[in-house]
Amino acid sequence: MFNHPSFNGHELVTHHVDESTGLRAIIAVHSSKRGPALGGCRMFEYVDDDQALNDVLRLSQGMSYKTALAGLPLGGGKSVIVGNPHTLKSPDLMQAMGRFVDRLNGRYIAAEDSGTSVADLAEMGRVTEHVAGVNHNHAAGGDPSPSTALGVFLSIEAAVKWRYDKSLHNVTVAVQGAGNVGRHLINHLIQAGASVLVCDVNRDNLDKAIALGATEVGLDQIHRSGALVFAPCAMGAAINDQFIAETDATIIAGAANNQLAHDGIAQKLMFKGILYAPDYLINAGGIIDAYYQTQGLLDQQQINQSVSAIAGRLIQVFESARTQGCSPAMAADQLAEHILRSDS
Repeated sequence: MFNHPSFNGHELVTHHVDESTGLRAIIAVHSSKRGPALGGCRMFEYVDDDQALNDVLRLSQGMSYKTALAGLPLGGGKSVIVGNPHTLKSPDLMQAMGRFVDRLNGRYIAAEDSGTSVADLAEMGRVTEHVAGVNHNHAAGGDPSPSTALGVFLSIEAAVKWRYDKSLHNVTVAVQGAGNVGRHLINHLIQAGASVLVCDVNRDNLDKAIALGATEVGLDQIHRSGALVFAPCAMGAAINDQFIAETDATIIAGAANNQLAHDGIAQKLMFKGILYAPDYLINAGGIIDAYYQTQGLLDQQQINQSVSAIAGRLIQVFESARTQGCSPAMAADQLAEHILRSDS
């Protein structure tokens, strides 16, 4: 564990098995220096336990950086449930996960993530109060994904303006993944006059995106489809060496977590002239929304105003990277680490 390449000083890593429901889960708390570690509960059919461990470690560190840059009094944590969310998930399993979360006495607060829904978190909420994003008085019924999409949309708009000094009108954006966040993002982009290409493994998601005005592209073509902007909104590690060799996009800005397959990718993107908007910076809208819900602050205008500040922070990171001659990913990491050290 301590020598794992993604361990990086985590405060807490714990696992739980519940034989009666089939639950196999890991919770990782990277840092609680700024406050309780609020982060999504992901459910995914991992290839093996090491892949699940690596994912939860990388995601929880990303949450520490995300909450730090967002200026929230929160730490960074994440949880993963190992299994197919379409076949293994049940109310009993989610309640078992809720009891696992409850054992940490508020050190970790669970929220929605890939493979889980507001309804799943509400099921967890039957047995623990340490869940977020389930407030039914919220404009989206507790679902933070519209806020995630808004932050990413404003970041894409800011990146295009910073790089090319133009609006999104007639700009082509390729969106990889049309789930809840991707679909809201597509709607924003189309309303702004952009042309949107989309792919997804789920036919229902694709049909909903097409109904909004997007054009379907093959899964293996989306990154080389002639789009100016590539927006990864599915699972992580989409930006790898093959992607860099093949893509014709010049801006990468999307909602997926852990988009870069390894540490050297950021430098390779910079050398190829591709502007990368750090994922944990621009997809922070959801965690901002979830935090507001935990505080009982449900004014959507106030939430949107806080989410809108993401674009300004992104420009600061771009400017810092240009001044230092480094990648935006490195500039964002340096800023987040400085904030975390300052709180020590």
